[in-house]
Amino acid sequence: MKSPTEEEFEESIKELSEYKNRLEKEVVTIAQKLKMPQRKIKSIINSHQELNQIEIILSKLYKQKENAKSKLIS
Repeated sequence: MKSPTEEEFEESIKELSEYKNRLEKEVVTIAQKLKMPQRKIKSIINSHQELNQIEIILSKLYKQKENAKSKLIS
């Protein structure tokens, strides 16, 4: 199995980031409709399991992309 290319990493990161942003926006919109205080909305976002999981995956993708890039340079 071949390693993903830098372009594939970038595409995955872009798509996952867009999904994360849409999900955050959806959570905020629903919370605002419920007239929740801003502090509570931030708390919900920070403790949202799926958003936290996406952050972890994005972080891993960035590291893998950098590792792949450094292997190409050396």
